[in-house]
Amino acid sequence: MSKPKVFEKPTGVKDYLPEAAAQLRSLESKLMQCMERWGYREIITPTLEYYDTVGAASSTEDKKLFKLLDRNGTTLVLRSDMTAPIARVVSSLLKDQPFPLRLSYHSNVFRAIEAEAGRDAEFFQTGVELVGDASSESDAEIIALAIACLQAAGVQSFKIALGHVGFLNGLFQETLHDRLDAQSLLKDCLLSRDYVGYREALKSLGLPDDIRGELEGILRLRGGQEICSQARQLTNDPVAHAAITHLCEMWDVLQAYGVSEHVLIDLTMIGDFSYYTGMTFEGYAAELGFPVCSGGRYDNLLSQFGRPAPATGFALKTNRMLEILSKGAAKDTMSRVLLTYSAGKRHEALSRAMVLRAEGQASVETLLVEGQGLAVEKLPDGTVQVQGVVYHSVIELVE
Repeated sequence: MSKPKVFEKPTGVKDYLPEAAAQLRSLESKLMQCMERWGYREIITPTLEYYDTVGAASSTEDKKLFKLLDRNGTTLVLRSDMTAPIARVVSSLLKDQPFPLRLSYHSNVFRAIEAEAGRDAEFFQTGVELVGDASSESDAEIIALAIACLQAAGVQSFKIALGHVGFLNGLFQETLHDRLDAQSLLKDCLLSRDYVGYREALKSLGLPDDIRGELEGILRLRGGQEICSQARQLTNDPVAHAAITHLCEMWDVLQAYGVSEHVLIDLTMIGDFSYYTGMTFEGYAAELGFPVCSGGRYDNLLSQFGRPAPATGFALKTNRMLEILSKGAAKDTMSRVLLTYSAGKRHEALSRAMVLRAEGQASVETLLVEGQGLAVEKLPDGTVQVQGVVYHSVIELVE
């Protein structure tokens, strides 16, 4: 393997230059403030975790974990999500805190990926976890908060696709109860949104026409509240019916929040069926073909850390949201001011710069100049340019 070039970065990581960094921090601030207004308190966990605890409990595939050894030979991982680390904290440092717990976070996470276009090995997530409440009210709160966050960030057009793993589990158990391999095959097709492959898989299973028609029917179960009644007619399985009842209760709460217009029931939405235990959802923005947020209920995770409790939450894909918001958006930055001064005006100039900074309305840079100062070029948009750098204004204090 050749030695990396001096400016080369590993695949899947990126640098954020000042403008992009400012946009990222602005977005982070808007999202965290929105979550705080809903009663969610921020938590910060380590970048490194033990593989045998957080790594093994994570929903991330083992091959996608970044692993390393400490000096004692113990396997560590770079955190691949925030849900498992928060579950660890809830079960240890917060074990005496009563439920429900509402926690928020903004962190970078790491996943080892193949060299694929558009895939990041390091990316940012902003999200929440609501622990200790198994009700449909809490699931609806999570959906409503995700919508509020997207709106607070300035995402103009989006839809939340809402499903429930219990419906598919019940339907497949009813129709394919002794064919676990077939169930996994069909679930994999739905998880990857491969509907053509799903239909082909159904044909290959040699099912009776009525069963195949029933399983094909779920591809049409996408819409509003009417989907609940349609889904009940498709199966008699009690697990599937309980899932539909839960979604209907959620819909009533979402209507009370006034956000149901942003939600689409999609019963092909399954999420990671080995991890999620109830409702699952993804949020899609009109400008992008992949999710900007995702989440769901994961009631089995905390038992792995010794404090069994129901839990639900979501993560916003901050990097992807930044792609949308940076297109034609007004730059949300302070005015950039240059204050130039001669040696004899140093005290006056630096004192004035401190006053301007304290007012919080401008980013103020200072520059000692010799003689009569610098050449200042006025630009057509009203800004000024000094030595190739553009400022909103220049203040000159020279003798």
